[in-house]
Amino acid sequence: MARRCELTGKGVLTGNNVSHAKNRNRRRFLPNVQEVRLMSEALGRSFSLKVSASALRSVEHNGGLDKFLLKSRDTDLSLQARRVKRDIKKATATA
Repeated sequence: MARRCELTGKGVLTGNNVSHAKNRNRRRFLPNVQEVRLMSEALGRSFSLKVSASALRSVEHNGGLDKFLLKSRDTDLSLQARRVKRDIKKATATA
């Protein structure tokens, strides 16, 4: 699986290790991605997503998965997250 956050789209970056003598070697900056289960209050079930630690803090700050997904852009979300967002919109529209 790719090292990519399903909620923010944050992925691997590349750069250089630079020594004191200014020698440069290529390196990878890996995001802190964890497999977590997030609960949707509108749907009444939980979803397993690969989420970065910073995105998890943003979800908590915004008041839960439902509010975070409704605020976020579809271009940043993974396919599974877009499907969850669509289901949340349907559930809140009927309620």
